[in-house]
Formats: sequence, C-alpha cells, structure tokens
Amino acid sequence: MKDYKTKLMSKNGHVAMLLARELISCEIGDRIKTIGEYTDDFKTGRGTVQAALKFLQDEGAISIDSRGRLGTYIVNLDYEKLWVISGFGVVMGVMPLPYSKRYEGLATGLYKSFERANIPFSLAFMRGAGKRIEALDLGKYDFAITSKLAAYHEMKKISNIEVLYEFGEKSYVGDHKIIFRSKSMERIKDGMRIGIDPTSPDQFLLTKYECDGKEVKYVEVFYNQIIQKLESNEIDAAIWNEDEIREKALKVNIRSLQNSKTIEINKMDTIAALVVNSNNKELKNVIDKFISMEYIQEIQKKVLNNKIIPAY
Repeated sequence: MKDYKTKLMSKNGHVAMLLARELISCEIGDRIKTIGEYTDDFKTGRGTVQAALKFLQDEGAISIDSRGRLGTYIVNLDYEKLWVISGFGVVMGVMPLPYSKRYEGLATGLYKSFERANIPFSLAFMRGAGKRIEALDLGKYDFAITSKLAAYHEMKKISNIEVLYEFGEKSYVGDHKIIFRSKSMERIKDGMRIGIDPTSPDQFLLTKYECDGKEVKYVEVFYNQIIQKLESNEIDAAIWNEDEIREKALKVNIRSLQNSKTIEINKMDTIAALVVNSNNKELKNVIDKFISMEYIQEIQKKVLNNKIIPAY
C-alpha cells in the first residue's frame, strides 16, 4: 500500500474511500451491493465504482466472489487496511473533566475498548454538556459523553444529533445533592441565593425543578466554583455531584433532593450517554460493530472498585 495515498487523491480513490467506509462494518460472507446500487449511492459512474472496488482488492483490503445472479459475496476482509483507506483517521471523543473516579473509569473504559478494537482514538475533556454537544455539532468531535438528561435536552435544540448508546444507572454520576452554606439550613426557601450554571444542562435543570414554586434569586456561577461561592457567602445553596463531595471529603452541609420532579429526572442524570451526529452513518456503524459498551462499563466498575488504576 506504499502509494495508495496518491491513488486516493483521484476520483476513483475518493469512491474507494467511500466503499471502505461502508465495507468496514461488513462481515465475511456478507453479500455486497451491486455496481448499480453503489453508482446510485455515490452518484458516480459504473466504471469509477468498478475501479474503486478493484483498488480495494489490489490493496488486499477485501476479497470478493461473484456468484452471478446470486450476487457478490465477501470472502475476506482486512479491517486495518479498510480503516486506513476509509480516511477515518483518529476517532475523537469528548467528555467531562475527569474530576471523579467515575469519570476516570469511563475514560479508561473508552480508551481500553478502542485499543482492543485497534482503532486510533483520542479523548478530549470539556466542562459543560452544552459546549460538548455544540462542538460535536460543529464536527470537532466524533462523539460526546453527556448525561442522558443533558443529551435529550440538547436534542430538542439540535436536530442532527442522537444518542447512540445509554450506559447503566450511575455510570455518569452517583447522585446529586443540595449543598448549603450554613449547617442550620435544611431546605431551599424563599429569599435564598441559589447557584446555577447555565452551561451545564444537568445542574441547570435540576436546580430549576428543585426551586419550582419558590421565590429565590438565581446567581450564575460556574459549576467548579460553587464551593468557593458558598464559602465566600455569595450563594446560600446549590446542587452538586455527590461523587465529588465524597471523594474530596468536603465538609459541607448536604441534603437529599426534595422535589419529586427533581428526584425523577435525577435518575436520567446518573446515566451516561454516548452522543453522535446522526448524519455520520459510517462512524455509527463502526462504533456499533467494534466498540463494546458492556466492556467499557466493566472497566469503569473495576476502576471504581480500585481493581485497576485509571489510564487515559
């Protein structure tokens, strides 16, 4: 394959790339589409499709057997060569900052799963589910990890994203709690100053529901500054991730969520979701075929139980 990159610059090469992206999700023994069908799919000529298919065979990426009216079947596939020709390159994911062991476990699971599938992978970290979804929509990343709650909230605003997979409960966070400035405070009351982060759909929605029907003053604050704002007497209460409270052994007054609606949606907020661009069908097929979500959760649990050291 020493000069395949030069060949891929041609029209035939471009169609070969498209063919590789489609065939990479196939199995040996599968029947492939006809030349006519590929011609329609790629909006090109029959000769171009035939040349692209021959290119894949010459490079050893695929072997096929034509059986006349029965169709053409895959005899052999070299997934590594198909991956290179497909031009997918490095799969880029984005997830929350790994400030909790739960997030570290998820990041470790993602890395190990892609490594096991021999797919080049890189993971970025970004605060705020809204910003991660926006970056995904702009094409900066191939997938984003958010809570199920945030994913479905953002899908109402952006039509071309979808949840490809939902992990189990408590795969994103363990729970959320209300944290108060003073030990004498037990519940959110009228007149309180409540910290809210508009860039975090999770914290924003939970806060709004918990304060429903109360006359409170919302104070916009970044999620990672909430403790500081409580200590400096700038806010009276806020909703926060229990994982961080426990792991950092923070000495704060914490209380359980009290509004029934907040408690209900909090269950959705504990579930991690893998979100993709719905138009990127080839990548969706690749992730579905090669990446084991069960394996990712298995690794996350091992990190949480201190059976393996986080590596990401």
